[in-house]
Amino acid sequence: KKSRAKYAYGGVAMATVAVFAVAFSSSSSGVPSVDGNSIWQDVVERGTMLREVRGPGTLVPEQIRWVPAVTAGRIEQKFVQPGTEVDSGTVLLVLTNPDVQLEMLEAERQLGAARAQLVSLRSSLENQRLTQEGIVASVKAQHLQAQRDAAASEELHERNLLSESEVATARERAAELATRLTVEERRLEIQQQTIEPQLTVQQEQVTRLERIVAFHHTRIQSMQVVAGTRGVLQDMELEEGQWVLPGQTLARVVQPDRLKAELRIPQLQARDVALGQSVMVDMRSDTIPGRVVRIDPAVQNGAVTVDVAIDGALPPGARPDLSVDGLIEIDRLDDVLHVGRPAYGQANNTTTLFRVAADGKFADRVRVRFGAGSANSIQILDGLRQGDAIILSDMTQWAEYDRVRIR
Repeated sequence: KKSRAKYAYGGVAMATVAVFAVAFSSSSSGVPSVDGNSIWQDVVERGTMLREVRGPGTLVPEQIRWVPAVTAGRIEQKFVQPGTEVDSGTVLLVLTNPDVQLEMLEAERQLGAARAQLVSLRSSLENQRLTQEGIVASVKAQHLQAQRDAAASEELHERNLLSESEVATARERAAELATRLTVEERRLEIQQQTIEPQLTVQQEQVTRLERIVAFHHTRIQSMQVVAGTRGVLQDMELEEGQWVLPGQTLARVVQPDRLKAELRIPQLQARDVALGQSVMVDMRSDTIPGRVVRIDPAVQNGAVTVDVAIDGALPPGARPDLSVDGLIEIDRLDDVLHVGRPAYGQANNTTTLFRVAADGKFADRVRVRFGAGSANSIQILDGLRQGDAIILSDMTQWAEYDRVRIR
């Protein structure tokens, strides 16, 4: 028994020495260890690489109808709440304003007075015309009588029954009436020519006042605020009794079945985005295709807004202001080496990363030259071969080591 105990103690002592020796040799070699479950690896592949740009965004309506206040007024009644489906004739709320009604009554009074003045003017001008026609007829009859008297006077003068003075008087009377007839006929012609312009001026005044009255009627009707289009009432932050001003937004109506995505693309990546490019829009519950239809020319907060039209059917949960992610396909590179994008890898740049050894126990630092980059992958120009496994995780804490152990 004592001999077996000695052998057992000796074996334990040798095992302990071996463990310390291995630990000492590992620590003395200066190779740090990393947990294999905490790092992200990928394998270099050759084939087609999609160049893609990713950006967050939201769903927004393609068409938004803003319902403004045409005139000032107090909100008397409110009939619908946000989220209600409406059509073009749905009454949203009713405004009241006594001043608007008084203005309409005053405009109607002025219109009535103008119409009465038009009737009076037409009657007056017609009477003047008839009077002038009577004067012309009377003067014409006198002129004809004077011509007959002058002819009779000349005949009697030839018979020596009238003196030369009486004949001259008859001739002068006929000439006077001829001139007067010409003047009266000219006066009648002028009156006839001025009747229509005077009536036209007064009719224009009536038409102008009719338009003013129609405008005031429109203002009265606009105080019964309607949606104006079919859709869903999205916003109406007003309460009964509140006073609104002309031009103030009263409500907003959208069409929930016609939405688009507004993506915010980083400004350095937005230079490759073009109209018509394919987009995959992730709506959390589903992914649907789309295409780029507009690119904002301005940069806001380091990002460019890109509008994406949705080509597929919207999922049931799609609604305005829903957060989405968009993946824009920029280009396709055929027959290239590519790998998943490292945490610190930049396109068209040279850097170092850890390549996993064949046995999977160690990873050595290598220098790699990158080409074109994408949202999830990057092109390899030099430093790696097809089938090489690399560590994509952030390894900056081991920047001073050229080799790490994977445990």
